[in-house]
Amino acid sequence: MLVRDIMSSPVAAVPPAATLEDAYRMMREKAIRHLLVFDGDRVVGVVTDRDLRLATSSLAASPFPPGSRVESVMVRSPLTAAPDDPVEDAARAMRERKIGCLPVMDGDRLLGIVTVIDLMDALLAMTGVDKPSGRLEIRLSDAPGELARLTAFFASRGVPLRSILTHADEEDRVRAVLRAGSIEIRPLSAELRREGFDVLWPPDKPWPR
Repeated sequence: MLVRDIMSSPVAAVPPAATLEDAYRMMREKAIRHLLVFDGDRVVGVVTDRDLRLATSSLAASPFPPGSRVESVMVRSPLTAAPDDPVEDAARAMRERKIGCLPVMDGDRLLGIVTVIDLMDALLAMTGVDKPSGRLEIRLSDAPGELARLTAFFASRGVPLRSILTHADEEDRVRAVLRAGSIEIRPLSAELRREGFDVLWPPDKPWPR
């Protein structure tokens, strides 16, 4: 999945000279948390709802200082993404920089914006949780052919796999989180255990009530 697959477009924007009150009103009307700042046809900054909150004085008679403008609080020269960047690269950049959005640029041309919410939607789609399915988690040895052996198990039983996500654990083994196209997960997990797989979820016995 690429950034172009999850980005939002068109993008709400304001000029640098817009007042903070105007920016706040636009965010409220569009139910968004980020606005791009355009100077002519150039993206020169990003302003967020957090920027507006920090600019607000609880002691002031009006929500924002009189005459305060977006250019006084915006983040200048924001980090951007390209449309063909992998989604996970965008997520890593946002996590490392502790930012909530990335303008999506094709050269100097703005195509869209990707936000934390877009990344969460992408995660839901990649895990297959938005379709009827059941979740299994299996711990595998980090050896060639182990994942193929696991997928062959489901193929032999005619159970489609909606998604497979893997990651290494602290023991340098591989955890595979699966979404199988069946809600009969406990019988499948019992069969997996009989075949020698280390099934972490669902547990072997139901949780006590």
